[in-house]
Amino acid sequence: MRRALAALAAVPLIFFAAACGGSDSGANGAAASASSAPGKVQVTGNVGAKPTVTFPAGSPATKSSYEVLTPGTGPQVKSGDKIIINLTVYNWDGKQNAFQGSSYDSKAPETIAVDQQLPQVLQDGFSKVKHGGRVLAVLAADAAQQQQGQQPQPTKVFVVDVVGAPPEALKAATGKEVGESIKGVKVVNPGGDKAPELTTKTKDKPSKDLVVKTVIQGTGAKVKQGQTVVAHYTGKIWGTDKVFDSSWTKGEPASFPLANVIQGWQKGLAGVPVGSRVVMSIPPDLGYGKQEQNGIPANSTLVFVVDVLSAY
Repeated sequence: MRRALAALAAVPLIFFAAACGGSDSGANGAAASASSAPGKVQVTGNVGAKPTVTFPAGSPATKSSYEVLTPGTGPQVKSGDKIIINLTVYNWDGKQNAFQGSSYDSKAPETIAVDQQLPQVLQDGFSKVKHGGRVLAVLAADAAQQQQGQQPQPTKVFVVDVVGAPPEALKAATGKEVGESIKGVKVVNPGGDKAPELTTKTKDKPSKDLVVKTVIQGTGAKVKQGQTVVAHYTGKIWGTDKVFDSSWTKGEPASFPLANVIQGWQKGLAGVPVGSRVVMSIPPDLGYGKQEQNGIPANSTLVFVVDVLSAY
């Protein structure tokens, strides 16, 4: 279910395992615009709104770099932090310089970890900015370890606004067990922070409509469209009891903009209080439809048990 930067699916570079380079030019500037020096990418606009990016004439940069456009006034970003960001991305090819996407358009900020999974140039840039700041990062060919035979990636331009830190999430659902269920589906609650047990081996026919039942009623704020949700979940295929995905087995909950997941999740989780455990039966038209998806047969009814741990 997890789709990190799914709204910007054409931008895999943010998760390069290693990169090099970085400069701290502009680190002391307070204005939300890049240097006016010739040959540099220009960024205008205020932090908190989609930036305007202007490219210089000629070939794109061949060396990665970063520039702190606005230092920010909140807490310092540190290695190991999880931060909420708004991200705007361009391909810089010296010709079309095509716009790739912006979380300001999708209205779905992303949550990322500032760790070794990020290119070094982004790690360096984040180390010089505080919450409320803006960083311009140019990721050239030196930012990626190209595999043999792989086509070189175009130079990318990232404008990253640091929104803040996500709220602390629960470990598991917490609240009153209400015992709602779906015919043919069984959920066992072991209690504490342990994963629930989901059984979907049944001869009963699934509903053609989305069905959402509350297993544990949380007491937190209700999930809203446009929010980022943190959740633990197990997903199985109706009638087979086959697990196709589970955050519990991965050892950590998933974090995702609600707008970026399948329709069954968007419709099923909206309005659910934080702290709740729900079980959902999702028909094919609100799941993966007529296409096989990562081993899930076409036209499958999906069943999920979901703990809603945070929403922001």
